Amino acid sequence: MDIGRVGLWTFLLDEHPTSRVRELAQEIEEMGWPTLWRPESTGRDALVSSSVLLDATSRLVVASGIAQIYARHPVTTAAAQKTLFEAHEGRFLLGLGVSHAPSVEGIRKLEYRTPYSDMVAYLEAMAEAPYTAVEPATKPPTVLAALGPRMLKLSAEAADGAHPYFTPPEHTAMARDILGTGPLLAPEQMVVIDADLDRARSVARANMARYLRLPNYTNNLLRCGFTQSDIDDMTDRLVDGIVACGDIDVTVERVQQHLDAGADHVCIQVLVADNDLDITIEHWHHLADAFNL
Repeated sequence: MDIGRVGLWTFLLDEHPTSRVRELAQEIEEMGWPTLWRPESTGRDALVSSSVLLDATSRLVVASGIAQIYARHPVTTAAAQKTLFEAHEGRFLLGLGVSHAPSVEGIRKLEYRTPYSDMVAYLEAMAEAPYTAVEPATKPPTVLAALGPRMLKLSAEAADGAHPYFTPPEHTAMARDILGTGPLLAPEQMVVIDADLDRARSVARANMARYLRLPNYTNNLLRCGFTQSDIDDMTDRLVDGIVACGDIDVTVERVQQHLDAGADHVCIQVLVADNDLDITIEHWHHLADAFNL
């Protein structure tokens, strides 16, 4: 599977009707983007919506970033993964993750006590799952939403790589050391394309706030060298470390930093005020040109 050096990551698709989503997927493919990543939270089902995106396109790789393991049985996930991969000639990349306690316990009303052990058991169950339909020609790949050393190690040993989220290039270097050579490393990178740095940071802070309430992310930020004061005050140091704010050259430079640190692919998430889709699409076009897609 060739997912390219850069791809798009967006949650904006769930804010629009499926008919518009199909059009957007086609436009993204026409821009030259090789891969589109979509999350899973309280919107559309990640795997069902991936099928819609794949049906609407002919070259675009669609990746779940991430499908929550507590949302479906591992046998069901294994079957869905093989179904999508076989039906669309290897254009589906399954990203799996344990999500966060507020989502699992608060929304799904399930226990969130042993996420690492749950992921180990889930991957084992997927590997052992029976499947009596037509098998895909090759084994479908799986990447894990991994931040800490144990989950990163598991990403290399029991999956095909890692998809870190909300991380700086320093984390990418650490992740590559743990993964070793071979496993896919595809970090997400938030960007705000605006030459007015104060305005760009304001947009970044508005989007970062939700993640700074989640211990999985804040614990990882501390591991990466940020301080509790950086997190509590949402300092410029933290904002600039997580979000590439500035003109388009800043985004290109940040992506290169991830690649130099060992990333194989960087998932770019464009942030704009009020989630304005027209402005977002404009930025997607300009980024496609900047990366010579």
